[in-house]
Amino acid sequence: MPEQDEVITIIDEENNEHDVIIYDILELDGQKYAIVVPLADDEEDEDDLEDFEDEADGDAFVLKIAQDENGEEILVEIDDDEWEKVKDACMEVLESDGDDH
Repeated sequence: MPEQDEVITIIDEENNEHDVIIYDILELDGQKYAIVVPLADDEEDEDDLEDFEDEADGDAFVLKIAQDENGEEILVEIDDDEWEKVKDACMEVLESDGDDH
């Protein structure tokens, strides 16, 4: 399973690679979701994760943690209906962490 503060590489629909950091993982209705934040292309140092919010080049987004046909965990895009279901919980996480800074 991806871990919080872990830097991973994801591949979009056009086969472009993007480095992201796992900001947080939450569970809702028995399903796990990862809140991820893209890292700036020139800031890929995993040793300096303390200030990753300053390194982000985009907004956080949410991916579902699912299993592929081999039972390996993968991150998959969620549709609009699923986003409506999880957005309040995600916003609470992002807002509560923002209060600490």
